[in-house]
Amino acid sequence: MKKQLFLIGIALFSLQCITAQFSLEGEFRPRAELFNNGFNYRYQPATAAPAGNLSGREGTDAYVGTSVRVALNSKYISESYTMYVGIQEVFNFGDRTQIAASGNGNFRIQEAWADLKLSEFWSFKLGRQPLSYDDQRILGGLGWAQQARTHDVGVLKYKKASFALDAGYSVNTLGDNIYDSALLFSYRNLAFAHISKKSEKFSISGLIMNTTFQAGTEDKSNLLTAGVHAMAKFGKLGLAANAYLQSGERAGAVDVKGASLLSLDATLKASDKITVLAGVEAISGAEDDSAPFFPLYGTNHKFNGLMDRFYVGNHAVGNGLVDINLGAKFNVGKGYNISLKGHTFSEASNDKNSLGSEIDLVIAKGFKGYKLVAGYSQFFESDDFPNPAGNPEAKSTQNWAWAMLIIKPKFLNTAKK
Repeated sequence: MKKQLFLIGIALFSLQCITAQFSLEGEFRPRAELFNNGFNYRYQPATAAPAGNLSGREGTDAYVGTSVRVALNSKYISESYTMYVGIQEVFNFGDRTQIAASGNGNFRIQEAWADLKLSEFWSFKLGRQPLSYDDQRILGGLGWAQQARTHDVGVLKYKKASFALDAGYSVNTLGDNIYDSALLFSYRNLAFAHISKKSEKFSISGLIMNTTFQAGTEDKSNLLTAGVHAMAKFGKLGLAANAYLQSGERAGAVDVKGASLLSLDATLKASDKITVLAGVEAISGAEDDSAPFFPLYGTNHKFNGLMDRFYVGNHAVGNGLVDINLGAKFNVGKGYNISLKGHTFSEASNDKNSLGSEIDLVIAKGFKGYKLVAGYSQFFESDDFPNPAGNPEAKSTQNWAWAMLIIKPKFLNTAKK
């Protein structure tokens, strides 16, 4: 009943805003995936305890699962503020019986924020919102995940011409209690500043962020992350680089001393239809006096292979990662786009073992009003890849396939042209 009342309220509000700057948009995004053949297997060194998810490595049969994101997003723009409310439900095919009286509990307010215009150059954005900067390596919206990622935060913004400064702060609480954030995917406090300067051929930005984790009334850990992101264009050649350092303590008072993430990516527009891709990323691993680098709240699916075997759900352990990749994008016409990328992985610390290689293929086709995207990935494990499941047959087949439909209708848009 609450869902229906909320939707009716949005509909009535939209009727009152026909002459104002108001938009109402939807999203329907079902995705079917072939699971249990290696996708999202969480790599850990042989010396670590087995990961909780050993998908595809225990000999069980593969299966197809379908998840759906359904969203309704509204935006109201006035002279002095912008307000945005987005509601969303994520469900799996079969997670509710046909005559169930209630849903699956995944209906929620995905975004709810107001952006106050303080002056010509200053604004303040407060509420539940995504934080997405640069290439989304450290802070990203995680749009691939059906649930996506948001933060409850206030962000003071300054923007003038090509210069921008964002400073944000968040305090998370649960009722009258402190926020128990022993898990790495949450925090007690977040404070950050992001500064950027852009031009037609060059851009550079800097990020400094302090994350406070807390478990109990006194056990606080502070992790400082700082670094730069830069992009440059030289004719048909484009370069992008990341350099980040971390120090302090992760959740549970785990020491981090000078952990690092370094990357360099290149794109070469070989023709109007072909773009060549090449890159390398080095993420530091565990040392005698330091835990590995923690990628924090980025869009990790975008990096280190689409099968999500590294740095998706297992940030707390590992000997780091060196990812060398090469690929290409093809615009073959008639709405078709194809990307193909190969990765070779190895540890960054300890024995620096080879961890195998991966090939990712993605095909997209645009239609009038909707889009179809599908992909296939194959992982080839090396003999050094740890197998905590103890299953000698686990390395035989490691692949993943998926297909997704994307529809984003614009129900109403009265914004001034």
